[in-house]
Amino acid sequence: MFELIWTGILIGIFVSAPVGPIGILCIQRTLHRGRLHGIATGLGAAASDLIYAVLTALGMGSIISFVELHQLVIQIVGSAILFLFGLYTFRRNPVKQLRTSQNDKKGNDYFSDFVSAFGLCFSNPLIILLFIGLFARFHFLSPEYTVVQTIVGLSSVLIGAGGWWLFLTLIVGYLRNQFNVRGLWILNRITGSLLILFSVAGVLVTLLGITL
Repeated sequence: MFELIWTGILIGIFVSAPVGPIGILCIQRTLHRGRLHGIATGLGAAASDLIYAVLTALGMGSIISFVELHQLVIQIVGSAILFLFGLYTFRRNPVKQLRTSQNDKKGNDYFSDFVSAFGLCFSNPLIILLFIGLFARFHFLSPEYTVVQTIVGLSSVLIGAGGWWLFLTLIVGYLRNQFNVRGLWILNRITGSLLILFSVAGVLVTLLGITL
């Protein structure tokens, strides 16, 4: 059981650690609005990863067929959403953002961070292929596992993913006070540009049939 838990935690970290659109968004929100907004963003991504992990555990063959059947639509819609997020981030005024983060005390902003990160992460079905590869590599959650072992394993994946996002936001949070308004303005432009590039690359990869 101890080995199962540690394997699940490692898989959660391996899935979350690569710096992609969600990682960039988490860093940007942490620097702009504080650690709690970054954590909410990371938890949204972790929740999406958990769903993909559950789907992978339920049946790899049928999931691969579903992804292959709907991959074009899912990736184009996800890329479009990512493009809009990038454009919105690129055009945001850092002065207004700082005032909002200082004056806004509504808890539903955290929910918005959670939902938006969940949606962006869930719109990338290629994550499930990464889970399939990791599950096969570590012989994780094979069919002979009991229900309890499966629940413990999936919970460990969530802990690993959530732990990575918590670590990332804590580290980035320490750097927050070193950013002035100009630094935040530049960060907005860089973050927005990268998100837009990710979205365009996603559409090109899908339409050209490139396998990454």
